[in-house]
Amino acid sequence: MRDDEPGARGPEAGEEPRPTGPPRRQPLPEAAPAPAPEPRPEAEPAPAELTGRQRLVKGLWPPRVTRAQLTVALLLFVLGLGLAIQVRSTNDTGALRGARQDDLVRILDELDDRTERLEDEKQRLEDQRTELENSSDQAEEARRQTVEKERQLGILAGNVAATGPGITLTVQDPAGTVRADMLLDAVQELRAAGAEAIQVNDVRVVAGTYLSDGSGGVNVDGNKITRPYRFKVIGNPQDLEPALNIPGGVVQTLEKEQATVVVTREEKIVVDALRPAEQPDYARSSNE
Repeated sequence: MRDDEPGARGPEAGEEPRPTGPPRRQPLPEAAPAPAPEPRPEAEPAPAELTGRQRLVKGLWPPRVTRAQLTVALLLFVLGLGLAIQVRSTNDTGALRGARQDDLVRILDELDDRTERLEDEKQRLEDQRTELENSSDQAEEARRQTVEKERQLGILAGNVAATGPGITLTVQDPAGTVRADMLLDAVQELRAAGAEAIQVNDVRVVAGTYLSDGSGGVNVDGNKITRPYRFKVIGNPQDLEPALNIPGGVVQTLEKEQATVVVTREEKIVVDALRPAEQPDYARSSNE
């Protein structure tokens, strides 16, 4: 209702007039000041970027070669070598392909002649090798036979010790009735039975051995041997023992002289008494 309309009421006395316009905005309270930011630590300077060449050098040195790389390199080398050989062979074949027929025939003849010469040379070398082998074998066999012959002669001459099966003959002579001829009969019987080496006490018996009677015993090659008389004989025991025990033989003869005789077979007899090697004064080898 407007004021000028009848019935309208004006502001009473003592009242303040109310504003008729839009309401006023109240001022916002001031915001508290923001805290000052803390100082950041200084950042380290970024490393300088490498150039392309520097990265390439760093990747190639020091070299780091793996087993796979080595295998690949070896295969490539072998492949290249094979290709080179094949190319060279192809070039040679191409050169021959362009040759004339007369040239090819001449080349074939030369190859045949070279092959024949090589075959002859091969056969000659094989024959020479066979001859050398035979000569070497013959020389070795001759040397072996010489050594064996020397050993055998040394045993017979009493210059080399001997060992082998045989017998031992022990003659006990308490009455001193055994004479040199009785022991010589024993040596002869043993030799006839196949004795190869004989030793009486400490004296080696050889082809030229002699026995003689001496005061208080028997002398063998001038060396006095004392009772009891011990024979060491190398040979076949099955032949040696019966030769001594035959009726009327060595054993019975010695037993008649009141001597005690013991014959024992042995698997191993050692004849180690040696005689000095004698150099002949006049005799010489017919090969000299």
